[in-house]
Amino acid sequence: MCDYANLVKSLHQFAEKAKGQPLSVGEALDTLDEAGYAFICIILVLPFLQPIPLGPFTVLGGVAFATLGWQLLRGHESPVLPKQVLAIEFSENTWKMLAKVCLEILGLCRKISKPRYPFIAAGVRGQKMGGFILLAAGGLMAIPFGVLPFNNFLPGLAILFYCIGELEDDGLMYLIALFWLVVTTIYFGAFFFALWYFGEKALAYFKIF
Repeated sequence: MCDYANLVKSLHQFAEKAKGQPLSVGEALDTLDEAGYAFICIILVLPFLQPIPLGPFTVLGGVAFATLGWQLLRGHESPVLPKQVLAIEFSENTWKMLAKVCLEILGLCRKISKPRYPFIAAGVRGQKMGGFILLAAGGLMAIPFGVLPFNNFLPGLAILFYCIGELEDDGLMYLIALFWLVVTTIYFGAFFFALWYFGEKALAYFKIF
């Protein structure tokens, strides 16, 4: 398990290594002696915590999170990312921005998070729940919505709160992550319903002519 200080320190180190030429995700993670699921996911989810859709990058990120979730469910101790994700490169400025965003988000989350409800976060139960959250959030994020606002932000929140819960042994954060999964599902379901409903209306309208 990695603490917040190590997380932010690592992001700043990535920015230093990116001076002169972009640093890929794979190269960045290779510099770490050990990185757990929450550590890797919280780094990867930072770019998705914005309302603007990121297009194919969102789909790729969703596949990565779903892959990590499946590995966690299966009990794999060492997370392995898809090659396409490892090959993504970020510049020095991008790594610095990620470090800044990480510091702001985690500083806020630390004010509301603390070790509690260990029966949720600890042991095999916490591992299985974390795997489910990553798999479900990644699957939702990977749906190619195109220009739908918040299609990466809402499942990203579920991933973020799982990571906070894992880093702080906070079962409540796991429950909040599940809440954001429900919100995401309702939001996406409403979009599909509106698409179907107004599509039917449009077809009926044109049939009149």
